[in-house]
Amino acid sequence: MSGKDRTPTQTLIRVEDLCKVYQLGSHTNQPIRHQVLFDINLEIYPAEFIAIMGQSGSGKSTLMNILGCLDTPTSGNYWLAGRNVAYLSNDELAHVRNRNIGFVFQGFNLLRRMTALDNVAAPLLYAGMNRNESRKRALTLLQQTGLGQFTLHYPNQLSGGQQQRVAISRALVNQPQLILADEPTGNLDTQTSHEIMALFKQLNSDQGITIILVTHEDDIASYANRFIRLKDGRIIQDGGKGTLLSIPFQDKRITSQP
Repeated sequence: MSGKDRTPTQTLIRVEDLCKVYQLGSHTNQPIRHQVLFDINLEIYPAEFIAIMGQSGSGKSTLMNILGCLDTPTSGNYWLAGRNVAYLSNDELAHVRNRNIGFVFQGFNLLRRMTALDNVAAPLLYAGMNRNESRKRALTLLQQTGLGQFTLHYPNQLSGGQQQRVAISRALVNQPQLILADEPTGNLDTQTSHEIMALFKQLNSDQGITIILVTHEDDIASYANRFIRLKDGRIIQDGGKGTLLSIPFQDKRITSQP
């Protein structure tokens, strides 16, 4: 049976033998290859709250980009909600990113010339919803995330924590199955970081949204229910609180090889 024909059930995400190799340039007319991810196998179920952990260079952000359909693996398969992502067209991938996945980044990525309300409404307008309906839904989300009094403020008029709440509202506006958060507290102070993580926890427990969080901080990861630890591009631990499973590590890196 081909990869295209296999349709895993029940899992939201399934990754099988996934590898990622970047070609960095050439040396003596030979390509230089750097392997970032090695044989990643992973299943994620609806309503899980997962922290992907690891030091800088461990491959966690690369894995996040692939799960978010922002990058493609060099080899292996990735199924999202039963669909093999490798066989989706560019238009289908854009639809998945806009409708099925919400993104939250360390740098907030808000449009500076738009109010909080319009930043949150923007994905709906992109999807074809009329302005009044999109702003109505955006207003509801901003109220739910504690920003009802700041809807007409611009990003430079908001604190870092408030900007991240706007970003979270924007990630939720299309009612996605999945939120991917890449170091979402990296630019925030300790108290604000925990407020943002409490909001993620609430969204996961109350609304059943699957959340995958990338972090290198243990206290931030502690809000999750499952921890996946990467080292040098391989999963070395996977499990819930108190039940982390260690996976034998074999170093098969390809670095600066033709």
